[in-house]
Amino acid sequence: MGIPRRLGLRSFRGFTGAFSVLGLALAAVLAVTIAPAAPAQAQAGAVTLEWFGWSHFRLTSPNGKVILLNPFLTNPDSTISLDDLSKVDLILPADGHGDELGQTPEIAMKTGAKIFAPFELGSWLQGPAKNVPAAQVVRASPGDRMVMDGITIRMVTSQHGSGLAAGADGVPGYSGPAAGFYIIFENGYTIYFTGSSAATQDQALWAATYKPDAMIFHMSAAHDPMDVAASIRLSSTDNPNLKMLFPHHHRVQVPAGGTTVGDVQGALGTMGISTPITEQARSEVYTLTK
Repeated sequence: MGIPRRLGLRSFRGFTGAFSVLGLALAAVLAVTIAPAAPAQAQAGAVTLEWFGWSHFRLTSPNGKVILLNPFLTNPDSTISLDDLSKVDLILPADGHGDELGQTPEIAMKTGAKIFAPFELGSWLQGPAKNVPAAQVVRASPGDRMVMDGITIRMVTSQHGSGLAAGADGVPGYSGPAAGFYIIFENGYTIYFTGSSAATQDQALWAATYKPDAMIFHMSAAHDPMDVAASIRLSSTDNPNLKMLFPHHHRVQVPAGGTTVGDVQGALGTMGISTPITEQARSEVYTLTK
């Protein structure tokens, strides 16, 4: 099971022993409250996960490859900006909605990252609307895969919408099917990112096939806790590996009446599932191991 750990003194690495004891203590406090500009360094054989609010995650592979999920940098709880991102290898936007596509094109243009996206969304990104170089855009459909430096990403379906923001004519653009992703790292550790999917029986098929170790599941304020729990239960089908659960698509302060981690944990209890949910803190580094 992955064990959370506090951020180290990465932001202060270049300074020397001239710091006083008091200065080091202050640096440690700042390190846990300021979003890191550089990706976390994974322990040998481990994957690291960081959450920057809403659905925006940064995953760093054991060999240092950096993957962003739904990079909505301007979300109301964001702890990181475009200026903070210098190394990104791959971006996985789940669909064309603004809070999931986020600043994907801007990040790709700045860092040279590749984008693995539903076919129609990818076509829009490399077209005149955003002009992302075609060499950086991998267009795919559910059932397709991408292999990058020992990491395999499989695109699966998501029960969710995928329209782009309306244009000047008031008509939303079409960005293809919404997607979820299975990410199998170099060491075999597997994360299932559901995108914004509702529960679907397909999740049982994928669980039995790909056996994820961790699941990043959709928990918006309006999402029925029983539907969330059903999605988790389905992802446990013929899969003894699922040990880590992380929510996404939620505010730090959940609005009154909105679905909470406690609500989902209670719904899981009615299904006889005791797997704990990690209520992750923004910018905290979580080290994930088998």
